[in-house]
Amino acid sequence: MTLASFLADYAQRLTFERLDAATVHEVRRRLIDSLACASGAWKAGAPNVARRVASRVTSKPGATFLGGRTPTSPDQAAFTNGILFRYLDYNDTYLSKEPAHPSDNLAAVLAAGEFAGASGRDVIVAAVLAYEIQCRLCDAASIRARGWDHVTYGAFSAGAGAAKILGLSKAQIEQTLNLAGTPNVTLRQTRAGELSEWKGCAFANASRNAVFAALLAQEGLTGPAPIFEGEMGFWKQVSGPFTLAPLGGEPGSDGWMITRTSIKFWPAEYHSQSAIHAALELRPQVGSIDEIDHIDIHSFDAAVDIIGKDPEKWRPKTRETADHSLPYCTAVALMDGDVTLDSFSDERLRDERLLGLVAKIKIHRDAGLTARYPKGIPNRITVTRKDGKTFVAENEFPRGHDQNPMTDAEVVAKFERMAKGLLDVKTQKLILDQCWKLEEVTDIGALLRLFPAA
Repeated sequence: MTLASFLADYAQRLTFERLDAATVHEVRRRLIDSLACASGAWKAGAPNVARRVASRVTSKPGATFLGGRTPTSPDQAAFTNGILFRYLDYNDTYLSKEPAHPSDNLAAVLAAGEFAGASGRDVIVAAVLAYEIQCRLCDAASIRARGWDHVTYGAFSAGAGAAKILGLSKAQIEQTLNLAGTPNVTLRQTRAGELSEWKGCAFANASRNAVFAALLAQEGLTGPAPIFEGEMGFWKQVSGPFTLAPLGGEPGSDGWMITRTSIKFWPAEYHSQSAIHAALELRPQVGSIDEIDHIDIHSFDAAVDIIGKDPEKWRPKTRETADHSLPYCTAVALMDGDVTLDSFSDERLRDERLLGLVAKIKIHRDAGLTARYPKGIPNRITVTRKDGKTFVAENEFPRGHDQNPMTDAEVVAKFERMAKGLLDVKTQKLILDQCWKLEEVTDIGALLRLFPAA
């Protein structure tokens, strides 16, 4: 059995009845968190570009894109909503050999589900499936190390989720994986140097193509096979050969992967979350930032490689670069006492006092901290004042980490904070009520249409 056939067989057999209560509850939480992220990104440039493109396409049956009033094609809906979920870099995270943001998959699941007339229970199953496949692939091999972006794995996971909720057969799901995986290998340049708006669009594009692949497979189109093991397949060209651990609910499995993902407390790249936590702990002790002589951040390899080595990280020109900058996020936390969406405004990026503090930061690789990753994300900050006094703080499990999870109330507070000014209190409550009772929802589109026209 090829890996694609194995995954298709698993996808076809997965049912709601196999899921435990904790796993179902995490899907509800991830949907609320994703809608919070979408609310915060509502007026950003990239989502509105996607809305304008999606509005040119009408489809019956179709799917809702957030802010739209006419159903578009499910692939366009997946793209637009995927950007909204991902754009602020505020959605959930999974850390392993390959870091990822698995709630990105929800855009494909919701779009395909509405198109198919699926229920909330169907959404839950497809979401768990997509999380399971993406996270297990991330455990199996690092493709970042080979120059590929993590969203490459998303073509498979989102494709499986879309195919599942469309009700495809095992053979059709396998063809979805073939069709999604072959043309959607993504360059890591997406996250190198000065980052562009595409950083928040890359997985949305994988979702768009994954839904399209599922629709093609539904109509009988076949794709190149074997996608993983072939002479010019994924293992040979992208990842190298690997073996997946037993999937959730299967003999020998160690549980469901969605329960091991982490929700973000601050709107910044995940490896910086513990540095922000440590910086906030130090802030009352340090006093005025004008008295700081220099700052040393000891960190682990993944953080240094992703958010702490490019020279652009010390003087970011875009919000995408800034929220992917370990020195910038640390400096903002020390200066402002918080990291919010406003921390990455154009005005803040031009703040010479803030940039002067960023310039005082040096980042050091620490083998001892690297050994503790990915179970934790340990960052240690040492602030040295001009009078010679030093202050040290270290954090490994920031708020929202799967070892230090946010409460349901904190997830709701995040949604309400992001939705303020966009949704009135009554509408917020309607959305939250439907998310908490997701398994009872019969019309996914009706939930998405509770958001206003953009």
